[in-house]
Amino acid sequence: MTEPAPAPAPLPAPGPAPHLLADFDAVLREAPGEARGALWRLTEEGRQLDANLVRLGPGEAVGAHREDALDVLLLVVAGTGSAGGTEVRPGSAVWLPRGATRELRAGAHGLAYVTAHRRRAGLTITGRRAEPGGGEPACLLPLVCPGCGRVSADTHPVFCSQCGDRWPTD
Repeated sequence: MTEPAPAPAPLPAPGPAPHLLADFDAVLREAPGEARGALWRLTEEGRQLDANLVRLGPGEAVGAHREDALDVLLLVVAGTGSAGGTEVRPGSAVWLPRGATRELRAGAHGLAYVTAHRRRAGLTITGRRAEPGGGEPACLLPLVCPGCGRVSADTHPVFCSQCGDRWPTD
């Protein structure tokens, strides 16, 4: 005599439903031709991921920089160019490992790409006791994004990882 199979485990309560976030072809088509930088951002509440659709104009570049905190996946959706010296075109997926020097350059017709990475928690500014001998903690103002107010974990940011805006160079 065989014993009856155990009852299946109950299904967990339903969570958020998957849904379409954007049609990148439409976003690029509807954006003014001169629009640059982050044209779309992932903004869902409670997410564990950040993503941006970024467009560079013909010949524009994101200069060599290093991101020490995050791996980034870059997926080219329009145009051509280079990422770290490697030619890229629509459909190219590039891994930008944390700690590696990164550089992007758009080709003659520009470059549009999606970046995706683990979401960083916002940094908090806390009080700190002065060291013997006086002095105040270093000013964090140069690391505050003028677009969204996020404090960058990168000491030399090129783009804000929260809002995608290009960091001021002055």
